[in-house]
Amino acid sequence: MTTQPFSLARRLRAGETVHCGWATLGLPMLAEMLAREGFPAVSCDNQHGLFNVQSTLEGIAAIRAGGSAPMARVPLGDFAMVSRALDFGAEGIIAPMINTPEDARAFAAAAKFPPVGERSWGPARAMMLNGLSMNDYLKQANDETVTFAMIETRTALANLDAILATPGIDGVFIGPSDLSITLSNGQSLDPFSKDVDAVCEKVAKAAKNAGKIAGAYTANAERANFHAGLGYRFLAVGSDAGFFRGGTLAAMKDLKR
Repeated sequence: MTTQPFSLARRLRAGETVHCGWATLGLPMLAEMLAREGFPAVSCDNQHGLFNVQSTLEGIAAIRAGGSAPMARVPLGDFAMVSRALDFGAEGIIAPMINTPEDARAFAAAAKFPPVGERSWGPARAMMLNGLSMNDYLKQANDETVTFAMIETRTALANLDAILATPGIDGVFIGPSDLSITLSNGQSLDPFSKDVDAVCEKVAKAAKNAGKIAGAYTANAERANFHAGLGYRFLAVGSDAGFFRGGTLAAMKDLKR
């Protein structure tokens, strides 16, 4: 497993399909375990997971210690946390509910240094974890930290091409559960529906045409492989909570035989 800085961006730009562990429980040690078990990237979820500023700081370092690229999903509309997570050493940021070009520009502004964005200077922890000087980090950060705008609503779909065209946005990321809610007008939560699959195919094609990266949250390996077949190259697979529950259920089933 590599501990080189910016391994996520380099893998994605080389055309690799990268699988990402999804850490939700706010426990840095579990995030590190996902890294050590082989996920080349691991994301600390600050939106629906239990991570906060302190545990994200610790989780990013733990993921790096485990040999993987650390990422963070930030809370809804919290572009200040975009810069903080990057300063902590995150190599990628996933931002929820990027619905308009204005949302995309605000996200990019927080994530990228001038002239692309307006990120202010202060990546002391990131430089420490990556072993980079100030100027080396500055020269590499815009290209080598990855921004994913989440596409989850009808408004985002209507603005998809404009979001993809926004300077500083490196890719889009499908949130299938919220997408299923919006496509059914709030009547159904079904991330595996045919309507969601059709939109996923459309998003993958749009990202490819724009020269950007398509990413998605997938509940399991089967769905990850399905999305990979559509052209998705960044795939979050399951979660620490899901893996724990799955292992527990399997053990209990065996015990009851």
